[in-house]
Amino acid sequence: MKNATITGWGKCIPQGVVTNDDLATVIETSDEWITSRSGIRERHVSHVNNSDMATLAGKRALAAAGLQPTDVDYVIVATCTPDRQIPSSAAYVQSKIGAVNAAATDINAGCTGFIYGLSIAHGLIATGVANRVLLIGSERITSYLNLEKRTTAVLFGDGAGAVVVEASVDDSGIKSMAVGADGNGAEYLTATGLGTEFIDQDSEIAIVMDGAEIFKGAVVKMGDGTVSAAKDAGWELDDIDLVIPHQANLRIIDAVRRRIKADESKVFVNIHKYGNTSAATIPSPCVRHLKRAGSHLGANWCSLPTAPASHGARQRSSGATEPSRSRRLMMNFPSRTRPALRSSWPSRRLSADDRRCPRYGRLSRNRSRNRSPTRRRRICSGCELCVEFSEG
Repeated sequence: MKNATITGWGKCIPQGVVTNDDLATVIETSDEWITSRSGIRERHVSHVNNSDMATLAGKRALAAAGLQPTDVDYVIVATCTPDRQIPSSAAYVQSKIGAVNAAATDINAGCTGFIYGLSIAHGLIATGVANRVLLIGSERITSYLNLEKRTTAVLFGDGAGAVVVEASVDDSGIKSMAVGADGNGAEYLTATGLGTEFIDQDSEIAIVMDGAEIFKGAVVKMGDGTVSAAKDAGWELDDIDLVIPHQANLRIIDAVRRRIKADESKVFVNIHKYGNTSAATIPSPCVRHLKRAGSHLGANWCSLPTAPASHGARQRSSGATEPSRSRRLMMNFPSRTRPALRSSWPSRRLSADDRRCPRYGRLSRNRSRNRSPTRRRRICSGCELCVEFSEG
């Protein structure tokens, strides 16, 4: 049976940042109240479609793997905030990146979506259905938030992370998976106002959650999932070099760390900068650590999602290296980019000069312009960020 390993990685983090102090201008809250209860200090908010973030993350992952879009056999997007119910976000991504040979489908499993997607990608490769899978976790969850409910409005952020999963020629890659569900906890975290259940009801779109129940279930399931996956992989808990938990709440992360008796230095935490980005919380940290290839290639990783019903997954990172600079997607962001938040979110007004292309000095409005046969300047029509890449 073929093994599956990660060979490429990329992410897309929106440039709009909303701090706790920003939220305090529209919600009865404070930086101390939010930080002490969640560990979150700021979050990123997107003003472009979810599929646009997923597309950019996917392009970066393909560039890191040294692949062309036509090399992809399967596109999987894990999200609970799709652009539309039909078609899937994966269909939009497939079209935007030009993966004309790939099948495309979404997974809606909330915060556990990326791990479920990884298990599916592993199965597709193990059975020979696909050799290369582009797996993306992407969320624009702030569009679901009700700013009158501070218990949920302060927790979430937007973002996307992507990996390329390929068949492995050695023993590196995914060693074991431990996934599960408990439908009895369905009401502990849900979104109202969406779905056929609400068609004849005057119900607003909002995230509704029972924080106490989620905390109890998450700590137990994440801890037990780690033990189960480690046992299946033939590892001891001390063999773990890096734990990447779902970034839902700093208290949950600390409780899980104590439950599995992991050293604090081995547990990745970035919730203070990004908040809970649901299906994107695990792939985004993976990107950061995979870029530090020298210290993490060949290490034992443990990734843990959390939700009212979830377990963990375990993998050994692959020995992939980044391709040469000429084959990588390179991003040049303006030093200050307009957050352009939703009208209900606190925002900062920036002048036209703040939106100028840092290289060409023009306002970021035009779609594209060829500069030479080998270098092309493209402007994303939604996020107004300059994207430059070398076609060599």
